[in-house]
Amino acid sequence: MTETRPLYRLGIDIGGTFTDLALLNEATGQMIAFKTPSVPSDPARAVLNGVTILRDEHGIAPADIAYFVHGTTLGLNTLLQRNGERTGLLVTRGFRDLLEIGRLRLPDPTNYYVERIRPLVNRRDVIEIDERMDVHGQVVAPIDLAAAEAAVAAKVAEGVKSFAVVLMHAYRNPGHEAALAEHLQAAFPEIYICASHRIWPQAREFERGLVTAINAYVGKPMKRYFDRLHEDMAGVGLRARLMTTKSNGGIMTAASAAETPVETLLSGPASGAMGALMTGRAMGYDKLIGFDMGGTSVDVAIVDGDMLYSNESQVGDFPVIMPTVDISSIGAGGGSIAWLDNSGILKVGPQSAGAVPGPAAYDRGGDRPTVTDAYVRIGLYAPDRVLGGGLRLDQARAEAALAELAGPLGLTTAEVAQGILDVTTANMFAQFMPLMARKGLEPRDFKLLAYGGAGAQHAFLLAREVGVESVLVPASPGTLCAQGSLGADLRQDFIASLPHGVIDRPQILREAFGRLSAEARSWLQAEPVQVLSTEVRLAADIRYRGQSFDLTVPVLATEDFGGETMTALIAAFHSAYAVIYGFADPKGAIEITNARVTVLGVTPKARLSDSLEPAAPGARPEPRLIGPLIEQGREVTAAFYDRRTLRPGHVIEGPAVVEASDTTIYLPGDFTAEIDARGNLLGRLRPPAQGN
Repeated sequence: MTETRPLYRLGIDIGGTFTDLALLNEATGQMIAFKTPSVPSDPARAVLNGVTILRDEHGIAPADIAYFVHGTTLGLNTLLQRNGERTGLLVTRGFRDLLEIGRLRLPDPTNYYVERIRPLVNRRDVIEIDERMDVHGQVVAPIDLAAAEAAVAAKVAEGVKSFAVVLMHAYRNPGHEAALAEHLQAAFPEIYICASHRIWPQAREFERGLVTAINAYVGKPMKRYFDRLHEDMAGVGLRARLMTTKSNGGIMTAASAAETPVETLLSGPASGAMGALMTGRAMGYDKLIGFDMGGTSVDVAIVDGDMLYSNESQVGDFPVIMPTVDISSIGAGGGSIAWLDNSGILKVGPQSAGAVPGPAAYDRGGDRPTVTDAYVRIGLYAPDRVLGGGLRLDQARAEAALAELAGPLGLTTAEVAQGILDVTTANMFAQFMPLMARKGLEPRDFKLLAYGGAGAQHAFLLAREVGVESVLVPASPGTLCAQGSLGADLRQDFIASLPHGVIDRPQILREAFGRLSAEARSWLQAEPVQVLSTEVRLAADIRYRGQSFDLTVPVLATEDFGGETMTALIAAFHSAYAVIYGFADPKGAIEITNARVTVLGVTPKARLSDSLEPAAPGARPEPRLIGPLIEQGREVTAAFYDRRTLRPGHVIEGPAVVEASDTTIYLPGDFTAEIDARGNLLGRLRPPAQGN
């Protein structure tokens, strides 16, 4: 009998500090998860290193990996660090300052010294094109392709390598944009060209232009990355089709991502959010706050029955109008640098030591104190057991870095370390509470789900401050983003901006939904990925007449957009408006601005094994050691556990530290925790003692 070799699913998340891998055996549901250092100068190298570790240390042949999906922050980092390709912008004559003017909004209106945001495209690289469409999509002036080619040729000679084409009212009639992009690509096959009607055809010339410029700016670096990754994976024998996660929580082929890389800006955080959603559903929890703490920032995602989504997000300096998982970033991570301001006040972040040179304790050249160095000083890490021994820490270097702050402050290094953690928690609190208030959510109604490399180290400290009484730590929190990518479905969003008066002419809305639904199904069929089922979701952007911003309201999946369906849609808008703003005007005139369609291709899922052997009733885990820990400025005795020895039913009393191969869990003294059937750790705040 021929032995059947197992097939595997591989999920990878490339972060700024570490690259996480999760390998799932489709037959048994067993998971192999670990972290390997990222290589910022060559992100594909970290993926290759991870696959090599699977082959050499775990005996997994790359050829046996049948499904490969990964998330990456390359596009995001390229945008944030402003190190993309020099990009040109082609606009209708008279609109040269499209990106310069923007919306004339200051990032901080109360700050008289706020710096002006530098546009992504230099004004000298903006080319005005002779052409014009009117608001109805009718040609007012024909396009001069010859003049456009000559102007682009001059810019190519100067070193411009990418171009974004953003012509007026192309969302209504893309004829000129399509002709220009096709003509230039034929004339200059070596340059990267993208047109707004293919990226995101929504009315709002600045936002449409910006998202297209971002796509052009990161396009060539992303294409080089995907090409390199394809070569490296082929070189080690991995033949699975390369997939990548998207900002909207879905997946797409790498070939599609190379055409619209702007869709991957929040790829990594979205993967983590989907992992949080899957973890919560598996445990029966439908109200979760995803707390993803990495080396640079904390990403917060809300699960309230389902994942929350946003039609406009802020990425660095720029608003991005494409749909994304609703993720808010807080500038505090394990690599955040502590420093003193001009008044001698201790501050933490937003600057981060990153992967290189990293925290001082990493002994990679970093000498500035970070949150990680504070963790080291309070005794949270055994130097030779971090990440299962995969990372060694230098306590002496951490203390030396902290001493640089301790001297001027007149404190001990232990006191400075506690201060850094307190300031970090205060920074999180200051941004977290307004975030929940804006969404109309009460933190006490939710559980905090901690993941990311540092999430489990700080989640209990934040939970105590914000009033969340339960903290959930998954079985492998450090690699949840990689696991989330394994469970993601194919997902794509489509939009059509509508003319005024749609509310009185439902046939226009019906036609728009029909056209977008057909386009959505065609996209799904073109993606060479097996799906079990297809779902098409409809929504409409609605506002009171005269307002500038819309609310997105779901539409019943029906072809009849007259009569009862339209009445229900309008009523749903008034109801949603009342929830968000506290009032509504049922008699007010409204207008529908955009039709939206989302197509979902549900991919096959492999079930995770939950065959952990439970502990005997009442059994307590045996700590690896009992040792000192600094907690709230004083030394306490803590139990240190190896997570591999914990079994379902085990109860742990804080203060305690749980060491794992992908993270370290810190359970403060006012929390207790229990291990569930899947190996997840659920911590709860102890009620205050009577009489306190």
